Amino acid sequence: MLKLRHRLFFAVAIIFVLFSADLMAQTTSKSASQSDSTITPTPAYSRAERMIAAILEQLHYRKIAFSDSLSSEIFDRFLELLDYNRVYFFDQDIARFEKYRIVLDDNLKLGILNPPYELFNLFKKRVEEREAWVQDRLKTPFDFTIDESYFFKREKKPWPRTQKEMDEVWRKMLKNQALNLKLSGKDEKGIVETLSNRFKNQLKRINQYNREDVFRLYVNAITTSIDPHTSYFSPMDSDNFKISMSLSFEGIGARLQTENDYTLVYDIIPGGPAFKSKKLKKGDKIIGVGQGKDGKIQDVIGWRLDEVVKLIRGKKGTTVQLQIIPEIGGPDAQPKIIRIVRDKVKLEEQAAKKKLITLNYNNKAYKIGIITIPTFYLDFEAYRRGDPNYKSTNRDVRKLLSELKQEKVQGIIIDLRNNGGGSLEEAIQLTGLFIPDGPVVQVKKSNGIINIHEDEDPDVVYDGPLAVLVNRYSASASEIFAAALQDYHRGLIIGEQTYGKGTVQNLVDLNHYLRFGDHRYGQLKLTIAKFYRISGESTQQKGVFPDIQLPSPVNHEEFGEDAEPSALPWDHIESALFQHYTKVPINLISSLQNKHNQRILKDDEFRLYLKEIDHLKKNEKKDEVTLMETKRKAERDALKALQSSQINEPESETDKKEENDEKSENDTKPDILLDETTRILADMIAMI
Repeated sequence: MLKLRHRLFFAVAIIFVLFSADLMAQTTSKSASQSDSTITPTPAYSRAERMIAAILEQLHYRKIAFSDSLSSEIFDRFLELLDYNRVYFFDQDIARFEKYRIVLDDNLKLGILNPPYELFNLFKKRVEEREAWVQDRLKTPFDFTIDESYFFKREKKPWPRTQKEMDEVWRKMLKNQALNLKLSGKDEKGIVETLSNRFKNQLKRINQYNREDVFRLYVNAITTSIDPHTSYFSPMDSDNFKISMSLSFEGIGARLQTENDYTLVYDIIPGGPAFKSKKLKKGDKIIGVGQGKDGKIQDVIGWRLDEVVKLIRGKKGTTVQLQIIPEIGGPDAQPKIIRIVRDKVKLEEQAAKKKLITLNYNNKAYKIGIITIPTFYLDFEAYRRGDPNYKSTNRDVRKLLSELKQEKVQGIIIDLRNNGGGSLEEAIQLTGLFIPDGPVVQVKKSNGIINIHEDEDPDVVYDGPLAVLVNRYSASASEIFAAALQDYHRGLIIGEQTYGKGTVQNLVDLNHYLRFGDHRYGQLKLTIAKFYRISGESTQQKGVFPDIQLPSPVNHEEFGEDAEPSALPWDHIESALFQHYTKVPINLISSLQNKHNQRILKDDEFRLYLKEIDHLKKNEKKDEVTLMETKRKAERDALKALQSSQINEPESETDKKEENDEKSENDTKPDILLDETTRILADMIAMI
């Protein structure tokens, strides 16, 4: 009854806020200047803004208080979304809008949207000016023999003060893009044509923005100022999200987003074509798309995301070419073309898989089982129908463990690299396969109530030597599983510090609260709770630190929850009651670490891997690149010569056959980190 009263009170409060300010919002909207090219808000968006503000205040975990400081963060975030590299606005433009910096919080509650729409209209004007400048500048060839550099990390630089300053920034930026195209094989005519079309398309994309697009952009500036996982889905976003979550569309199996005129790979869907090909990585930038194995690559820099998606999606069995800039490699990362055969994303292809290897190590043979879990999945529809053969992570892994035990394995590795999470219940039940009954994770809600989620099954499916391999892309449910096994001293955690996503989100359908005519309002993804280990520590920001740390090419300062400025903080609560399983004594870890350190110093492949990582990280820290062709080419050639096949995951059979039909079927890239993990586990088996 109390819950019902609370819901009714909340609904009434929201409706009151909406109607009390509606007249002001309509008046403000009507007073906005109108023109054919000017975009202005409508009363519907004003109502939605007030609704969103009220929901954030009432339901977000952070207990938000809209204030001048938050208003200032929203102001800066919106500017970043529009002009991250500070190449469109002048400093006098920013000075003109500074009057809005500390009033946006008040405007939220009143439904006043004029400031962000005015700022966007000015941005559109500046884009038009720059596009005209580019077309004129492209009439003059670039001289790549001049020894000069382009400083590309401009997000902290001052806004240009004069037209001359702005033109100089753009001269070098355009020259850098032209040099990239020349080094990729384009002649002068091709360079001019590509760049001309690129900036025409960028202007076209901006001119296609409508009221909904500007509203979505502004609301996401609000939500991401509160925390990185709270976001607004416009009606179109909501439709695309439902399609991607249903895993039924035909395409490459990747979630994409726009970032600074680039189409960025936000996530790779386990079991999809991109996942199976192992060619596309999270963080890669898609700069061109072509149809078929040999179709012409179309430059998509500056395109709207929905237009890029249309090019990438297609019929099952057809091939799409993607020209990408790899996430790893920094400013000298060389664009490359990959081919992926479109297909449906099938649940069964997300399933856990096993393999058995025999490791000959220290004059002894070890049988090691490896179970790879790409996501924590549950076929909910089959489960709901009562299908006794429904697929789930813990059911599949239970079966694989039984099969490996019959093979007389001496140890098992659970590979959770790149596993971004999934079902919380599956993570809990999976943990239960390795421990007796007991707590697995604690969840603290926004109202302060803490729920302890337990494994209630005393049965232990596998109690032998166990290692869990993780990396920076292991997140959420993966972190819960790894943290529980670490706290119980049940398994050895090997790899990298994990992502650090320790928060829980829920979707709020705004259409349930706002019903005015035929207007659709979209959804709000809201952070409502936080995960805590059974030891009491949050997985937020810190994630899980491995017992044995392996090197990584990923820049932790730029990727991970702790790299997000608005991320919720790490904290801790009281420990749950549990007993250590003591399968991995603490004194054993230091001995294993010493053996690992000594071994990799003598391993030529591992030393090359470390050298490559060091070079890549130094390259990623660069904030400028040379615009002299001979120097730039020499730097790229040096990077290419150093890069070993070991930096990537093993290539797929499809990759292998496409790129070199003469290679033998066993000629695959080594997985150096998994190989080292098997040796670490073998050391543990020998010592216990």
